[in-house]
Amino acid sequence: MKISSKYRFLIFNKYSITALVFLIFILFFDGNNLITQIKLNKELRELQSEKEFYEKEIATNKAVKKLLMSDLKQLEKFAREEYRMKKDNEDVFVFEYKN
Repeated sequence: MKISSKYRFLIFNKYSITALVFLIFILFFDGNNLITQIKLNKELRELQSEKEFYEKEIATNKAVKKLLMSDLKQLEKFAREEYRMKKDNEDVFVFEYKN
C-alpha cells in the first residue's frame, strides 16, 4: 500500500509523532490516566448512591425519633420491643422463631 507524499508528511511529521507520543503517555502512563479516571468515576457513583441511602435513613430515623419523643406509649412500646425493657413487676419471655 502506497501512501501519497501529502499524507506521508502528515504521518511522519515530527510534530504529529510528538503529539501521538504525548497522547499515549497521557492516556496510559500519567498519574491521572484514563483507567484511573474511570475507576474514580465508578467509585464516585457508588459513594453518591451510599450518600443517598444514608440520607434517606437519617430522614426516617428523625421521623421515628419525633414520633417517639411526642408519644410516651410509642416510646414504651419501642423500648420493650427493641431493648427488651420491662417494668419492675413484669417478667419478659423472648421467643425466637427460626425459619
